[in-house]
Amino acid sequence: MKPLILASKSPRRKELLSLVVPAFDCIPACKEEVFEPGDIDQALKKVAAAKGKEVFASYPDHVVLSADTIVVDGNQILGKPEDKRQASQVLHQLSGRWHEVKTGVAMFHGRTMQNEVITTKVHFRNLSDEEIEAYVQSGGPLDKAGSYGIQDVDFVDQIEGSYSNVVGLPMELVESWLKDLH
Repeated sequence: MKPLILASKSPRRKELLSLVVPAFDCIPACKEEVFEPGDIDQALKKVAAAKGKEVFASYPDHVVLSADTIVVDGNQILGKPEDKRQASQVLHQLSGRWHEVKTGVAMFHGRTMQNEVITTKVHFRNLSDEEIEAYVQSGGPLDKAGSYGIQDVDFVDQIEGSYSNVVGLPMELVESWLKDLH
């Protein structure tokens, strides 16, 4: 297999990928994430593809894997919070309810691009004001879509789909794509 590049600066994606690939480089894309109005899945596929395409243009002899994860509540995209106040609002909004975590994934190799969106349904138990406040004050939510990291908290009481997708990279899909390269 050609050398692999993860086009991401996410420590969570890097950690997940390292479980199945012993050696790869991390070269984050510089592109600004722009979601076009309309179909959320198509917009997410476009963002993931744009990130990968940017890095692949500089490393055409490599396999480039890129991803972008969002949290969706109804039709509202919950990105990374701007501040602690917004993180607290989002966690209160998700408390006791279902939401979706969607990851757009793209892989470039040779003249081929694979591009897919994986969706996982997540349910939060009812959260107390105190536990939301404690998590927000820890700073944990500030760099995470939806204001939480599933691996950091015990807020989730049900999940339908890929756990690793909620962390930031649907490993079932990634592993099958990588297997197909051999």
